[in-house]
Order: sequence, then C-alpha cells, then structure tokens
Amino acid sequence: MYSFMNDYSEGAHPRILELLMKSNLEQNTGYGQDLHSKKAKEYIKKLIKKENVDIHFIPGGTQTNLLSISSFLRPHQAVISVDTGHVNTHETGAIEATGHKVVTAPCKDGKLTPDAIQKVLDYHSDEHMVQPKMVYISNSTELGTIYSKAELKAIRDICLTNDLILYLDGARIASALTSKDNDLSLSDIAELVDAFYIGGTKNGALLGEALIICKESLKEDFRYLIKQRGALMAKGFIAGIQFEALFQDDLYFELGEYANEKAEQIADILKKQGYSFYTQPCTNQLFPILPNSILDKLSEEFLYSIEKKVDDEYSVIRFVTSWATTVEGVDKLREFFTHN
Repeated sequence: MYSFMNDYSEGAHPRILELLMKSNLEQNTGYGQDLHSKKAKEYIKKLIKKENVDIHFIPGGTQTNLLSISSFLRPHQAVISVDTGHVNTHETGAIEATGHKVVTAPCKDGKLTPDAIQKVLDYHSDEHMVQPKMVYISNSTELGTIYSKAELKAIRDICLTNDLILYLDGARIASALTSKDNDLSLSDIAELVDAFYIGGTKNGALLGEALIICKESLKEDFRYLIKQRGALMAKGFIAGIQFEALFQDDLYFELGEYANEKAEQIADILKKQGYSFYTQPCTNQLFPILPNSILDKLSEEFLYSIEKKVDDEYSVIRFVTSWATTVEGVDKLREFFTHN
C-alpha cells in the first residue's frame, strides 16, 4: 500500500543524514548556540537578504505557532485566521489553551483577504470582545493554494493601517515558493511579514522549523519564552545541522520543486480521466473530487485522506506528495485510475 497521506511519512533526505553522521561525534554547544546552528542562520539571512532578524529553531509547526502567537499577543488579544487555517482546525485548541481566541473568517480557496479581515475588525468594536491583534496566514494554505505578491501586499497594507501583527505559517513554504504559479521570493516574504517560519518537517528534515522574527518589538526575551514552553532543545544542534544541509546550497528548494512535479504528474493523470478539483492544483497538495464508488477500492492500494463529502455520490479527497514520493508510486496511481 502506497501512502499519499502526508509529506512527513519518511525520515530525512540522504544529504541531511550524511551531515548528521559526519558531525555525529562532535561535541557541540547546547540549546542552539552551536556552530552548525549559527551557520544555518547565516545561510538563511543571506537568502532573505536581512541581517537584522532573529532566527530560532523549533521542533514542530504547532509548537512554533503556539509559541509565536502566545508570545506576541497580550492576554486580551486574538488572532484572525481563515476558517480552514491550521491553528483553527488541526492544533487541538493549542492557541485557545494559551488564553488567546482564534477568530475565524470564511474565505475562498483557503486564503484570507483584506475584506474578511476588515469584517472581523468591524465586528470586534469595543472592550467587551477580544481585540484582534494578529493576522495568521499560511503559504501554501491548508487547501494547497498560494498567495501572490499582490495579495500578500494587500494583507500587509491592512495590517499596517490597523496596527496588526502579520504572521505567516510556512510549514509548506518550499512547495509554495517553487510552484509554477508563484511570484514571491523568500526575501519578499521577509520584507512583508512581521514573523514567519520555514518548515523543515514537511520538506526533507527529520524535524524542525526555522522561526524568523523580523519585527524588532517581537524579539525581546523570546529564548526565555521558548524555554518556558519546553521547546528549547538541549541538542539544538540537531536542528541546526539539518537546516545547514538544507540551505548551504539549493537543496531546500530542490525538494519542494520535486514534490510539486510529482503532484503535477498526478493532477495530469486525474485530469485525463475527467476528474475535477476542489481547488486549482499548484502545490504538493491535491484535492480531487472523486466518486464515492471507487474510494473503497482506492483504499485497498493507497493511503490518503478524505477532506469533505460533496454529496451522496462524490467526495473531496487529499493526495500529498513529498521529496520522497517515488516514480513507482505515481505509476501505481496512474495504473489504478486507468483501470477504474
């Protein structure tokens, strides 16, 4: 049975494992103060064309979101998210557990818009309600869509006008930036948002995300807050080594591009069979609309997830490709849809 369930089913890319093995018996300084972490940060700063940022390596995405949102907001403040946002749907109430409400807006294709943000601001008009203070977006989104530069600038403008913090979840930023439809660079994102993270877990690393804090006022005492939340790893060099391997050359983007190529091949297979998609395919997450009559048979050969039921006859399912998706896995899927 081949898995298209997610993009973190496998371990790590061989070049990451090679560097981990090469440095395995080194004695490194702990808690992210090692030379490997410093080198990885230098690579990232050069890529985003910003020296005056703080970079922290955090074990996972949910922990990064929880840390950032709870640290950046005051007790009475809330974060605005699209209704399908990860902080709203897949983090077990982690943000609310810190005392901060997630205020959601229904939006098309998983993307937040300035109009939707304004409606939230208009509704929360006084001190009897939580005060929206942060805007949370992800790129790519939970529905596999991406923000254009113009869309991100428009969100940035409304945030500046209303003194809102703009935070971007980059769990799948590699796939977003290597999409054929993308017109954003990593340096554009660093210029337009107040904080964001570069996802490693879903793009070839064993684990880890690189949180980048761009806005000066958000940087203070952040290592204290990481430690308090249990995310300051004693062996922080393990994450540093991985991001060093990912960013010392173009490996990070090569892996994202490969995942997108495999997704594009699968999308072509489905299009040739006449199937449509819930959202336009452009990254490594695909949401085809398939007849319920073939799902049981599909489940015998592949792992995937069901996104939503359309009606009694059709469902939206999710296929996810990764840096490790095999040619054989795609060929097996082609064979299935050719004969079903």
